[in-house]
Amino acid sequence: MRRRILLAILLAVAVTGAALGVPLGVTTWLLVENLTREDLASSAQRIAAILDDQLADGRALDLGQVRAAVPKNGNLTVVRQGTPPLWYGRRLGPDVVVETVPIAQNGTVRLAIPAEPMRTQQTQVAAAVLLVVVLSVGMGTVVATVTARRLAQPLRHVADRAARLGSGDFRPDRRRYEVPELDMVADALDASATALAQLVQRERQLVGDVSHQLRSRLTALQLQLEPLTAHPDPEVTESARAVQEQADRLTEVLDELLAAARAASEVGAEPIDLSGLLSEIVDEWRQLFKRRNRTLRLKAGEGLWARATPGRLKEILGVLLDNSIKHGAGTVTVTARRGENDNTVVVQVQDGGTGIPDDLAAHVFERGFSGAGSTGVGLALARALAEADGGRLELSVRSPATFSLFLRVPRPSDVAGVSWPAERVPR
Repeated sequence: MRRRILLAILLAVAVTGAALGVPLGVTTWLLVENLTREDLASSAQRIAAILDDQLADGRALDLGQVRAAVPKNGNLTVVRQGTPPLWYGRRLGPDVVVETVPIAQNGTVRLAIPAEPMRTQQTQVAAAVLLVVVLSVGMGTVVATVTARRLAQPLRHVADRAARLGSGDFRPDRRRYEVPELDMVADALDASATALAQLVQRERQLVGDVSHQLRSRLTALQLQLEPLTAHPDPEVTESARAVQEQADRLTEVLDELLAAARAASEVGAEPIDLSGLLSEIVDEWRQLFKRRNRTLRLKAGEGLWARATPGRLKEILGVLLDNSIKHGAGTVTVTARRGENDNTVVVQVQDGGTGIPDDLAAHVFERGFSGAGSTGVGLALARALAEADGGRLELSVRSPATFSLFLRVPRPSDVAGVSWPAERVPR
């Protein structure tokens, strides 16, 4: 995009420079020649006037009185009928500029100068015009580069914002570009991010509610059928067992559907270098904490890998850090470490505030619940996104407030396109 904008502006500047430069160059070329001829013709007319006065007085022509009017390196020739021509000055080559003026008694005054000085001046003027055109194109190039960068950077940022939105990063981006059309696109992306975040949260809530209700009803149905399988009537027993078999089958189908839904939601999850990604996230938020006179620290060892979607992980940590800014105090520490078993990695966000009251701690992840007047969607959404990647988000410590994100350690099978050898076992 930047290259196309730059080429378009440069093409416009080049065409404009050519459209103005060529006529200007031709005009100045002809102007120099016209000025030279006008000066030469003026000198020839002064000489002719002096010679006409000499002829009118009946005197012989004296070229000594007109030498001052002859240009330097010029040549004056006076031709009259019946008399030999008179001349004064240097002999010139074939390339000359000549002006002829008539005098009395059918005579003519021929004044000539070398054409080389005029050609040199014409070349200099044409070079000056060309220099002006080149400078104009150069200035146009600078303007085009600045304009292309000013337009390309916002477009690239909007494209990145749309890509992050598609990967599950629903955080609003307050950056604007002072370009009305691009600001409208940014506003639309923020509105879409909010709508998608609410949609994902409602979808996760609906799936959880439906799963819970179906499992409860199926469990109650199985408990009701259990006594009927021991009924003395064989027909009742057979029917009860058939119904119980169908209930068991329905439970298996429900488990398969939920597993498929979880697998579909984890399509974007991939093995990521957790240490590197956390460093990027903390660097992004550190300036915001500095403006609030607070400190954000990161404690993460090298070589920590987790299976997650980068956009979702950024959104989860963004919610936790944003809550720490709004509701916490003191230094905020982001810690990453191995879990109690080798299958999980734990990311903790802890601030130095007073913590979460006992009556609110049990409800912080409930949708629409807020103890500080906010929307009550952030933590519910963060938990839903963690679950979508096969992880878990919990409030592990009430005071100081510490949230723990449990992520799964990637297995060799999580890396697509790689054939891993079978694990060797002792015989």
